Amino acid sequence: MTATDKVGPIVVGIDGSPPSRDALRWAAAQALLQKSDLHIVVAWNMPNMLGWAVPLPEDFDPEQPAVGVIKDAQGSIGNEYPGLVVHTHVEEGLASRCLITTSEAVGASLLVVGARGHGEVTGMLIGSVGEYVATHSNCPVVIVRH
Repeated sequence: MTATDKVGPIVVGIDGSPPSRDALRWAAAQALLQKSDLHIVVAWNMPNMLGWAVPLPEDFDPEQPAVGVIKDAQGSIGNEYPGLVVHTHVEEGLASRCLITTSEAVGASLLVVGARGHGEVTGMLIGSVGEYVATHSNCPVVIVRH
């Protein structure tokens, strides 16, 4: 690779947890270092409760918490890493699959996740999302430990 070659963007998955915030900071610093764009992905889904409908308020928007996580991430990254080009993605579906799909769609050079996020079994070395993307990604994967 020469100095004039353009490196593909970096994709980072976040969920608002401390490990994902660490992954976000690591990915932002790496994106600045390699002069790449940063794509921040937050996935959300409504779990299937074995056919049971969970009563929700009429004004409930299941995407809103994910949008809040993205806004917080944009604010912290914008202040800490001025000049970084950031793209955001709020995707419906399983985080692992959304990250793989987004990284392929944008031609990512690197996919970054935290070691554990929300909903993982305490004490695991890496979470299920990290394990999935490490074994299914078409680009290198970094799993940032908290």
